[in-house]
Formats: sequence, C-alpha cells, structure tokens
Amino acid sequence: MKTWQKSGGLAALYLAVAYLIGMAIFLVVLDYPSISDPVQKVALLVEMPAVTFATNLLMYVFFGVGLTILALALYQRLQAGAPALMQVATALGIIWAGSLIASGMVANAGIAPAVALYAHDPAQAALAWQGIETVASGLGNGNGEILGGLWVLLVSLAALRTGGLPKGLNILGLLVGAVGIVSLIPGLTNLVGAFGLGQVIWFIWLAIVLLRS
Repeated sequence: MKTWQKSGGLAALYLAVAYLIGMAIFLVVLDYPSISDPVQKVALLVEMPAVTFATNLLMYVFFGVGLTILALALYQRLQAGAPALMQVATALGIIWAGSLIASGMVANAGIAPAVALYAHDPAQAALAWQGIETVASGLGNGNGEILGGLWVLLVSLAALRTGGLPKGLNILGLLVGAVGIVSLIPGLTNLVGAFGLGQVIWFIWLAIVLLRS
C-alpha cells in the first residue's frame, strides 16, 4: 500500500514537472504557436529534430507511463469506498495514458521521414507533416481534453465520497476536470491550456498528499 502510494506520488510529481518543462520548450525554445506556415514548421523540425523528439518523449510517452502508475495508485487508495466510480475512472485514465503514448510515438515516427523529404521537396514534406501532426494531435487530445477531464473529475468525485484526499484538492479537481470536458466544445478548445495549468497545480498537490501518506 505504502509503496504504491509513494510511487503514485512520484508519478504525479513527474507529470507536473513534465508539463512545465514541456510547455517551456514548446512556447519558448521552439516558439511553436507563432508558426502558422506548414513549411516553416518542417524547417523548425529539420533544425531541431532531437529537441522535438525528446519533448514528445517527455510530454507524451513517459507522461503516459507515469499517468498509468498514478491512476493505479489512486484506484488502490479510493476503490474501497467508491468501487464502481473508481473502476470507470481508472479505465479512462489508462485509456488516456495509452492515447498520449500513441500520440508521442506517432509524432516521433514521423520526424525522420519528414526531415528526409524536406531535403528534396519542402512543400511535400510540409503536407506529410500536416497529416502526421493531425493524427498525433487527435491522439493527444489537442482538440479537447475529454479523457483527462473525465478522469480528474471522476477521481475527485470518488475522493469526495470516500474522504481519501483533502477536500480542497477534490474541489480543485472538479473544476479542472470540468474545464477539460468543456474544452471539447468547438470554439472553446483554447481551454486546453487552462486545463493543463490547472492540472499542474492538481498534480503537485496530489504528489504532496501521496508522498506524505
């Protein structure tokens, strides 16, 4: 029990750190949001393939592994008082983790072919990368955090029912989860960023609780 809780706490801490480092690389180092031209996106990929590859590992592949550990640790902690709710929440958490891992693997698998194609035909490379990026974004919930939002929401509801986590943390989880679900609505997709920032706070608070327990 204690080993699982500490493992879950370390996983939650990693998820928060991965979020922060990944966002810093994405926004500052790569400055990806400011690039709208597909050819320029591939040019950036050609310039920094290793950084892109490592960022995908950090934010998607390893993140998914850590998320699986955390989902199972929370299941162990909360399932006695809310078994059905935690079964659904844990299933969604693991599906979300698998989706994120797939997103990172798809994106990384497309880097080398896009870079090689860019040397001969930049326009065709941009078209190919657009397709890869669309698939990776869909798998990574870039068009709405329905899986992550539902997982955080259901875990928080179960924790409120059982008293297995602090009440303030659960209220924060309900708000963060709701934002994630709402981000699925067309026109509100930008709330994905708010969901991510809120989840960083939730992960850090959760890590402290689990590690102390």
